[in-house]
Amino acid sequence: MDLDVERLIRHITSYGLPERDRYDLPSSTYSFQDGGHYRIEIAGVERASSLEALVIESEKRKIPVHRVIGTVGGATHLDWVELREFASTAKNAGIEVIMTLGPRRAWDCGRQMATTEGLVSGMRLRGADNLRHFLNDVERCLEAGFRGFLVPDEGTLWVLQQLRRDGHIPKETVFKVSVFAGHGSPAGARLLESMGANSFNPLADLTLPMLASIRTAVKIPLDIYVMIVNEMGGFNRMYEAAEIARICSPCYLKFEPGESEEFIYQPWKDTKEHDRLVREKVRFASIAVELISQLNPELKASPWPKDAVGLAAPV
Repeated sequence: MDLDVERLIRHITSYGLPERDRYDLPSSTYSFQDGGHYRIEIAGVERASSLEALVIESEKRKIPVHRVIGTVGGATHLDWVELREFASTAKNAGIEVIMTLGPRRAWDCGRQMATTEGLVSGMRLRGADNLRHFLNDVERCLEAGFRGFLVPDEGTLWVLQQLRRDGHIPKETVFKVSVFAGHGSPAGARLLESMGANSFNPLADLTLPMLASIRTAVKIPLDIYVMIVNEMGGFNRMYEAAEIARICSPCYLKFEPGESEEFIYQPWKDTKEHDRLVREKVRFASIAVELISQLNPELKASPWPKDAVGLAAPV
């Protein structure tokens, strides 16, 4: 039997997907609306005081932070006054905030993903009630002024996009798909883009050719880890940051060092420790920007948040 094993592969290019990973590492032809190739994203800003510490450290080091991932431990750990203070600080600085909502796998009663074999199951909301709780959290944070949300799975993204399309969620609201959705291919990226994702976080351990293949398939910003918590690998891609920005533009360079997400984002940890870690993240981001300016000076970051175009800062 004569098999043409390449037959299906030849067809995927007509769908806008590359036939293989891009080992030629082409420069991206896309950028942010303000001309920037990359922006800085700081993950895990848990409290209003931590955001204030971030803003002060950003100004001190003259390094713009464009986006923060807020309340990884869950927005329900902040009371209404704290939510409003968080939103007000971000609004005044022009910083986009992507709020992390609850409940989520391993943060509700579901622990399958914490087992050895359950790790492959991905992070998904479980049941209709948890989707309802998630949407209640969206409503609460919208009322507090936030306009960006971390989305854990495709089903939730579909619901949010329908609500935004029909005018039940403000049209300027942005949806960032979490790394825990588990996407790492051009096809997965195209799926998320077609469903209304405004950006997405690919798997953290993808090679440069893999990232280049994803950029070939989509135009939305990619959110790429430069540093990550020890429990997810603990790697440091500082010297690859310039190549990542060149290949993946427009992209958010993401900094999330620490022991583990479960440890560093516990909302009952000492406030001073949260604030200290946020300042360290800004410091690491400044090092990456320094290296990019040395290794590829043609690349540029978006302007400071108040001058950057398209950031969904709180209102």
